[in-house]
Amino acid sequence: MFLAGSLVVNESIGQVTGTSTGNLGDLSIQDLLNESVTSVSKKETKLDQSPAAIAVLTPEDIRRSGASTIAEALRMVPGLDVARISSDEWAVSSRGFNSQFANKLLVLIDGRTVYSPTFSGVNWNVQDLVMEDLDRIEVIRGPGATLWGANAVNGVINIITKSAKDTQGGLVTTSYGTEDRPSVAARYGGELATNLYYRVYGKYFDRDHFNDQNGTATADAWNAGQGGFRLDWEPSLQDQLTLQGDYFQGQFGENVRQAELTPPYYTDVGVVGLDAGVNVLGRWTHSFSESSELSLQLYYDHERHSTAGANTRVDTYDSDLQYRFALGNRQDVMWGLGYRYEPEFIGVTPDITFMPATRRDQLVNTFLQDEITLVEDRLKLTLGTKVEHNDYTGFELEPGGRVAWTPDERQTVWASVSRALRTPAPIDTNIRFDNTVTSAGPNGPLVVARVLGNPDLDSEELIAYEIGYRVKPLANLSLDLTAYYNDYHGLATYAVSSAAVELVPPPPHLAVGYTPSNAQAGGAYGTEIAVQWRVLDSWKLIAAYTWLEIELKPPGIAPTSVTEGDNPKNQFQVRSYLNLPHDLEFNAAMYYVDHLPDKNIEAHMRVDLGLTWHVTPAVELSVWGQNLIQPSHAEFTSYTTPVLTEIPRSVFGKLVWRF
Repeated sequence: MFLAGSLVVNESIGQVTGTSTGNLGDLSIQDLLNESVTSVSKKETKLDQSPAAIAVLTPEDIRRSGASTIAEALRMVPGLDVARISSDEWAVSSRGFNSQFANKLLVLIDGRTVYSPTFSGVNWNVQDLVMEDLDRIEVIRGPGATLWGANAVNGVINIITKSAKDTQGGLVTTSYGTEDRPSVAARYGGELATNLYYRVYGKYFDRDHFNDQNGTATADAWNAGQGGFRLDWEPSLQDQLTLQGDYFQGQFGENVRQAELTPPYYTDVGVVGLDAGVNVLGRWTHSFSESSELSLQLYYDHERHSTAGANTRVDTYDSDLQYRFALGNRQDVMWGLGYRYEPEFIGVTPDITFMPATRRDQLVNTFLQDEITLVEDRLKLTLGTKVEHNDYTGFELEPGGRVAWTPDERQTVWASVSRALRTPAPIDTNIRFDNTVTSAGPNGPLVVARVLGNPDLDSEELIAYEIGYRVKPLANLSLDLTAYYNDYHGLATYAVSSAAVELVPPPPHLAVGYTPSNAQAGGAYGTEIAVQWRVLDSWKLIAAYTWLEIELKPPGIAPTSVTEGDNPKNQFQVRSYLNLPHDLEFNAAMYYVDHLPDKNIEAHMRVDLGLTWHVTPAVELSVWGQNLIQPSHAEFTSYTTPVLTEIPRSVFGKLVWRF
């Protein structure tokens, strides 16, 4: 649990609307545990009493980590597997099943989903914000489908930015180093009228390429620019309105291996891709009383993604209405309705074809949740379900139940049982591409491994069982324990579906089709432990350990199935925040990640060190060294090439000026 600040949280769609956050060093462990989160119940809940495995990254955590991207900041969360693939790509997942497009983790920014409807995952290189404008990142490990719907299978990441009211004045940041060359951001906020606040921002970065295991430069340099605005208006004590939007455009390099019918049967090329998009979100919240509230959210999102593999264009129109009210003295009820319309076009490329290339998908959903107080201030039971209708599998039901027992103010025991689904996407149902070409000996035929979509693919199902315990044995020490068992059914795995001799294009070859089906089942189980210890008023230590076991039957096979050995069994981290005299801070972090046997990636240890000097209350200078143990190491593989990219040691300096 990593939390700081004094916040009043809007009890609706993950929105923070309160006072500005304070310094983590000024809060006791008890203050941290008493803070509120919204992602578990879509309303304000005390962190220490939340019936879920939840961690919160605060602005202070992010600042003292030296992270310049959201994906890198997520390394601090126990139970998450964050693996960098290249300069511009990450694989991020919770409780296993990690991949370049991890399809069982739902990610939201201020209530707007950024889960790709095409590739069933998240493009982390376009999830960019001014890091100083982040209010918190709430991470649920485990299912959140009862409230958040399909694809919130193994976790939910809810990224929440500060209100415009809390970002008044100016901010300029710039960093330069071995990776950044440079990065700059500027933001300014003010008050347009009484209780009407605004902020505008812009940022740009240019990041260098990495190298492969042979020391050869890879084609993964990237640069991007982004700008946006936010308005927050409180016309009355009962009403709050937010309007915000962003525009981004960037270029990224990508290494691609293209299959060919002539020796050596592949070509490695470096290509330049394009990402661009715009989004606008509006939210209105009306409070009838302390126990009754209505919220309406609308957003539009347009995104274009162009690479050697696919050219996609997706428009998302989304609406969400929810209402909370008290039923008697012991029940807190919340229900909601939602509708999403997603016209999508996927252009044909030499490598990948989608049939059909155009889709117009619709999603209709409703949910109901009832929080029942069985014993005042001691025992609560939460029951709920989400009902959705999508264009792939029709109606889906995702129920869940959670119980929290708080015997005293120092400890909480919680447990949950829930069902979650991962629905198919065009990459599962519509795709066609030649993955590899091999030769069956000097005189043997050429064999083309061809991935084919399955339009009849069903949803993947999870039944999850969780139990957790939070305790504060001492005033300066807290402990958070979680154990879980995930029972999966109908997992998509690839198997040979067809074989035919093809004469065109020459030379003659045998095309072997691999098609996904819901033929795989299995279990994942493990534990997650997080400890916070305030050693001194000026020194805090945070440690976390994660253990994960996955058993799948039948095992995943080529060409793109997830396998048991794609995930580290053991992860461990220790972080230190130390305040020094003369307005200096020394921050250190160590991360250990176990080996990935099925990807031939060795275990690695990462050490980050940072020294920050608060020159004045308005000026901050810092220098950071990251990945200091080894000159470079590999962390994960890419779908587009078998060539492993090495993540290098890096050093950079940063200036922050507030005015």
